[in-house]
Amino acid sequence: MEGSFFSRYRGYSWKYLRKDLLAGTIVGIISLPLAMSFAIASGVKPEYGIYTTIMAGVLISLLGGSRFQIGGPTGAFIPILLGIVLTYGYENLLLAGLLAGVMLCLMGIFKLGSFIKYIPQPVIIGFTAGIAVIIFTGQIADFLGLTGMEKHEQFIANIAEIIDHLGSINPYSVTTAMICLGIMLLTTKLFPRVPGSLIGLVVSTAIAMLFFSDHVPTIGTVFGSIPNTLPSFHMPDITLERIQMLLAPAFVIAILGGIESLLSAVVADGMTHTKHNSNRELLGQGVANIITPMIGGIPATGAIARTATNIKSGAVSPISGVTHGLFVLLTLLLLAPYTAHIPLASMTPILMVVAWNMSERKHFIQVLKTKTGDSLVLLATFFLTIFTSLTTAVGIGLLLSVLLFAKRMSAMLVMSKVLPDHNNNHEKVLPHVVNATHDCPQISIYTVEGPIFFGTAQSFEQNVAKAICCKPKIFILRLRQVPFMDVTGEASFRLFLHSLQKQGGLLLVSGMIPSLKETFQKNGLVHEIGSKHFFDHTGKAIDYALEKIEMNKCIGCKHFVFHECVNFSRKKENAS
Repeated sequence: MEGSFFSRYRGYSWKYLRKDLLAGTIVGIISLPLAMSFAIASGVKPEYGIYTTIMAGVLISLLGGSRFQIGGPTGAFIPILLGIVLTYGYENLLLAGLLAGVMLCLMGIFKLGSFIKYIPQPVIIGFTAGIAVIIFTGQIADFLGLTGMEKHEQFIANIAEIIDHLGSINPYSVTTAMICLGIMLLTTKLFPRVPGSLIGLVVSTAIAMLFFSDHVPTIGTVFGSIPNTLPSFHMPDITLERIQMLLAPAFVIAILGGIESLLSAVVADGMTHTKHNSNRELLGQGVANIITPMIGGIPATGAIARTATNIKSGAVSPISGVTHGLFVLLTLLLLAPYTAHIPLASMTPILMVVAWNMSERKHFIQVLKTKTGDSLVLLATFFLTIFTSLTTAVGIGLLLSVLLFAKRMSAMLVMSKVLPDHNNNHEKVLPHVVNATHDCPQISIYTVEGPIFFGTAQSFEQNVAKAICCKPKIFILRLRQVPFMDVTGEASFRLFLHSLQKQGGLLLVSGMIPSLKETFQKNGLVHEIGSKHFFDHTGKAIDYALEKIEMNKCIGCKHFVFHECVNFSRKKENAS
């Protein structure tokens, strides 16, 4: 676990600094084209992605809970941010990002970082793959150089727009995009350590400038030149009306940002055998997203691929993340005028490869092959992400997961009647001992295995209702295998207790785990049952029960369930 702010720099040396500077520079080279691509795909100017990489990259590294985390704009945000820009405009996107930052800070302050890990894997894979499809298809228009295109928030509308404009394909754009894609794939295969996206971008841009500069749309012709100056601070216009309007989009940004940043931190932990601080990570992400909109930046989070590259490049501390941000800043100041010549078609292969890599295709297929309820959750989340919204997809995915969990847990509740096995050395109580000629009419012993909660409450009620139909004098419940009980389970248990007491029966409880005993204390069941009727071992409960039975009912009984039964029978025979 990451300790204090300065603990991660303990023992830091010039040797480590050189490693961090090298790793930060490599990640900075990779981040630059991604920053512009993510911004353009999100519906904003490319420089806003650069500003985000600079500010958020430095703040997330310095303030976050993982020493290797690289923060910045990511592909997962593209559909959400584009939807906000199309619906509310760029200025409101800035405020939504700031509100999301506040929410992330609150999550960190109230220590909600650990709760994000409870989001089921099929839901995460489903919405990640869905986002990948949206990103990939969103690049088709620029890849083909289609003109007259209008962006829509809905997937179907965008696909229809592409089909309607297929007649305007620009062969020069296609050629430029194919050159960039080919160089990227070839570079990645032959020289894995070389940033293929940057090489592809530079080479395809140079070829386009030399041979068909007037035939392909560029950053300069569409967005204007990128200023080579530091961005100025500007506070978004905050009003109560705008806050209310943007709360829902901000919440989606915060949740997705929290999930992606913590997933990235977990990946970093696995690669470095370290342990991140999830709540501090949320705080760092929150502060970064509060400040970044003030310089025009878009929402940011931890980037899994760039964080992994940072580690593989030899990073030792957050200094590498700071270096990555400062490298992008230096590049902005020195090379910004040249970015105007970059064709939009050269940017599309970069995002297509990002979408392909984030598609979780291997895990997607693995979950589908299970042909279980997880497959249903995966497909529902995937298609709802594409055809509706991320909020709807995650909400319904979580609901389906809860219902499937309840169904699975309900099948785990087993209630069986047991008696001591005299042929066993330890005389364990076992179900196979019970039969029509070997049972006690006064003492019923039942073992309950599994949780008693809303999913199993009805099954529990049915089982105990059958059990008390025989009107046993004493009912012993063995609850050692019951991990928890919720409010619905409590209501069912209390109903059973009252029914048993109403017919004059006595309930004894054995083997309850401490956490369940604490639940019984809080809800008053210990008081209703009687504290002296709780036992650590079933044997003690049986001894107590034998003291409470009606001896005269033992006359003529030939079951001899307990060792004491023989003595009870002899006493009656002697008395007669």
